[in-house]
Amino acid sequence: MEIAMYGHFGFALLLLPTAAADYLEYERFLLIDVLQPYIDAGKVKVFSINSINSEAWLNNRMHPRHKAIRHQQFNAYVENEVVPFIKTHTSPDTPIITSGASLGALHSANLFFRRPDLFAGTIAMSGVYDLTSYTKGYYDEDVYFNSPCHYLPNLNDDRILNRLRSSGHIHILSGSGDYEDPDASRNLAGILGSKGIGHDLDIWGGDMKHDWPTWRAMLPFVIDQKF
Repeated sequence: MEIAMYGHFGFALLLLPTAAADYLEYERFLLIDVLQPYIDAGKVKVFSINSINSEAWLNNRMHPRHKAIRHQQFNAYVENEVVPFIKTHTSPDTPIITSGASLGALHSANLFFRRPDLFAGTIAMSGVYDLTSYTKGYYDEDVYFNSPCHYLPNLNDDRILNRLRSSGHIHILSGSGDYEDPDASRNLAGILGSKGIGHDLDIWGGDMKHDWPTWRAMLPFVIDQKF
């Protein structure tokens, strides 16, 4: 699977596409352009990967069990192939922050919450963190373990919890305009708070719709203010 890479230095920002898009989506919709000052300054090195959403939860012709298997294969791909690729093109100690918008926000948050030993934080924009929103009523163990709103309340492993609590880079953002669901972000923030996991919840105004202008404003804002 293709990976687009932008920049030379800085922390590693791993971008997960929205919906059924590809590894060049963030470039096409000019998000890379608004990050360019931070890329040029050596503050961040960006890696953008493909999604498999069209071969998983967004494919209505697949059996739901096969969708769940595909999702787990995607997790394994990111953990076992993308992370080593990033480390090879940065350094073993370079922190990796996941990020994405819409369905990419769910993936980016889920990857971090599952493996805080591999990832240092997440910037999740305009997401819904309950995977059953996409599964059309299907539910199994793999759905549970990829749905942060399901597994986080029951997470009691101190090794994982301590890593999450020490991250310092859990940034959850949502607009309040058309097609946004700020309550989904509030719900996730409430779960994190109940576990003593520090995070930033940032709900933007009603003029911020579920669309690229919102995300082009949010991501550079977080990088500028928090990194």
